[in-house]
Amino acid sequence: MQSVTIGGNQAGQRLDKFLHKYLPNAGTGFLYKMLRKKNITLNGRRAQGCELLVRGDLVCFYFSSETFARFSGADGASGPGSADGMREYRRAFRELAGIRVVYEDSHVLILDKPFGILTQKADGADLSLNEWMIGYLLEQDPGLERELAGFRPSVCNRLDRNTSGLVLCGKTLPGLQFLSRCIRERSVKKFYRTVCVGRLEREALLKGYLYKDRERNRVQVDAAGTGPDARGESVRGEPGRGEYIETAYRPICTGREHTLLEVELITGKPHQIRAHLAAEGHPIIGDQKYGDRRINREMRERFGLQHQLLRAFRVEFASTQEPAGRGLSGQVIYAPRSELFENIQRGLGLSG
Repeated sequence: MQSVTIGGNQAGQRLDKFLHKYLPNAGTGFLYKMLRKKNITLNGRRAQGCELLVRGDLVCFYFSSETFARFSGADGASGPGSADGMREYRRAFRELAGIRVVYEDSHVLILDKPFGILTQKADGADLSLNEWMIGYLLEQDPGLERELAGFRPSVCNRLDRNTSGLVLCGKTLPGLQFLSRCIRERSVKKFYRTVCVGRLEREALLKGYLYKDRERNRVQVDAAGTGPDARGESVRGEPGRGEYIETAYRPICTGREHTLLEVELITGKPHQIRAHLAAEGHPIIGDQKYGDRRINREMRERFGLQHQLLRAFRVEFASTQEPAGRGLSGQVIYAPRSELFENIQRGLGLSG
């Protein structure tokens, strides 16, 4: 028999969700069968799986040692708490360069992600910011390894691989829940800096509908929401109207042929800022997917710009009494300086 006593990072979640994390190699059907047969118990009793865990709950597993090791990943199989998983986190921390910690408290991390690094894995072989973050936390506290079977810290918002800047991360379950609520309820405001093609002299609020072309991994913006073409589908995969989006921008400095913009991401959808500005005739410089090829070539030759110049620059948190959010209550967090961004600003005569 094996057992685990629920701690602070496991409390507050459903038993079945905890079991999926604690036994990552076990299927849903197997877990519910074990609950029905009392091979998995909660505080010595049969459980349904829908129970909310509290600190101090005792979960027991009446498995053979071999079965428990196989499903938990303790035999080296894949999984967040497995030996392979630990090696992956530590390798990401060693090998992914340029990631900076901008803010940290007991519940939350805010990281500065460089261009060229995934926020989360696209496939099993990837190393991403998410693995780096867990490797960083293991470096600070090796004892965290014991908790990773039942709870894994995670990033809470995504940036495209070639978008840089601030990423919000939960170190604890209360931290993850706090950040997820902030994003869902839009009590955290996210601002980006970019340079777009053309002159923009007035602030504006752009509205439209977003469709995803899965074959080409592109999105299309349509003001009316009736669908851009026969292949277009909403981001949620629903027919008909696309996913409603709002993007606000404010010109900071306007040059002869370019504008330095601050953009507020009001709704957060894939490629939203890039596609929305391109649909307005003002694509982001360096954007290989939605941009102007001639201008992108010029930016590459002049400045070595190989990707879209888009940076998650600032986040603003509303006041809160939540314990996990007290450190960020009413705070404004800025991304560190970007040498490449500043060089391009100067070169294009855009100060601000």
